[in-house]
Amino acid sequence: MAEHDRVTTDTSSYPGISVIAINRPDRKNAVDPLTAKALYEAILVFEDDPKQKADSDTPSDNLQPINGRNLGPMGPSRLLIKKPVICAISGYAVAGGLELSLLADMRVVEEDAVFGVFCRRWGVPLIDGGTVRLQAIVGLGRALDMILTGRPVSAQEALTMGLASRVVPKGESLKEAIGIARQLITFPELCLNTDRQSCYYSAYEASSFQDAMSQEFNAGSKVISQEAIAGAAKFSKGSGRHGSFKDHSKL
Repeated sequence: MAEHDRVTTDTSSYPGISVIAINRPDRKNAVDPLTAKALYEAILVFEDDPKQKADSDTPSDNLQPINGRNLGPMGPSRLLIKKPVICAISGYAVAGGLELSLLADMRVVEEDAVFGVFCRRWGVPLIDGGTVRLQAIVGLGRALDMILTGRPVSAQEALTMGLASRVVPKGESLKEAIGIARQLITFPELCLNTDRQSCYYSAYEASSFQDAMSQEFNAGSKVISQEAIAGAAKFSKGSGRHGSFKDHSKL
């Protein structure tokens, strides 16, 4: 485990999985500029390491205009991360913390967790993707409810609106996130990442329905010759039939 002043990265406990965590308990994990930079750099290292296939994420002057994938106020907030990210959430994920959680593909939330745009009451705007990602995840109406009122949203309400992917007992979020990551890394990697990237393209970059469909087809077609044919051969020999699906998240 590599120790930093504000962020820890563990790449050894779970093969193929990086566990990145904010490490400022004395500040209730508040993100200052140095923490944001450390988190940003940890995410870039995770992306560039071919041995790391999934991330469990617990993010000077950062107020620079957007220039591609540059450092944002909360660190990696301007990135569309290239590999699966599962966020384990305990306590409050509010304001910038909410925006950081929206970077993840899935959010595993402890039963007493709270989401919210608490910065509403102080006139601090969302500048780390909150207005972009939140409405893509929960829909425009629910996003505006949270953004305009700044009200707290419980774990169970977050689950009903699609903001939370799982709700678990207190203290269990990291365990569940690691379990999901262990499941993901057993799947054919190229196919999983291609489908994931097509989802993000459709949500944020496609100019039309036709554009999104074309991108999905073109990207998926490249997978067929590399992974799908071999997968179909395994299926024809009996693998995965009769509803058999090993859930590594429960191991």
